[in-house]
Amino acid sequence: MKFIPQIISDVILVEPITHADYRGYFMESFRQDLFNEFLTYDVNFVQDNESQSSKGVLRGLHYQLPPFAQSKLIRVIQGSILNVAVDIRRSSPTFGKYVGEELSSENKSQLFVPHGFAHGFVVLSDMATIAYKVDNYYSKECDRGIVFNDKDLAIDWIYPSDDIKLSNKDKMHPNLADTNDFFK
Repeated sequence: MKFIPQIISDVILVEPITHADYRGYFMESFRQDLFNEFLTYDVNFVQDNESQSSKGVLRGLHYQLPPFAQSKLIRVIQGSILNVAVDIRRSSPTFGKYVGEELSSENKSQLFVPHGFAHGFVVLSDMATIAYKVDNYYSKECDRGIVFNDKDLAIDWIYPSDDIKLSNKDKMHPNLADTNDFFK
């Protein structure tokens, strides 16, 4: 596995080593020892999640407050997405900045999104199946979000915003400037 720090260095692109031949391919999608060797702290994933969405569906920007904050390791099993992580750590020099990476079943790359970041993605292909690991359980009381089209964040979703499909919940999220739910 190759670990590539992004513009916001706590967000990591993980490129697996793929062994392919006429039969297909094999890869290790996760190894705890290599992961913890690369990071400066231990991450212990406790749950695997999977979602499937059609083209133009945007899920996010989601995060959970402590003590149920979640780190995530996201990968695409089928299709293609633009995956986005927004730094919402109030004291961070990159507060309000974001990293966006295209993840696909073809490139097999994964994105590690640590605590203190809001996460979201938009589906670029006709259909996409996304799998992700989290290091904490879901808590409805700690569940929060930021609206995807916050003008201060100026995220380039690569997809026409008029064609984006959102859940009712995601339509109701505030702008980053209108919330006090930040990480320290």
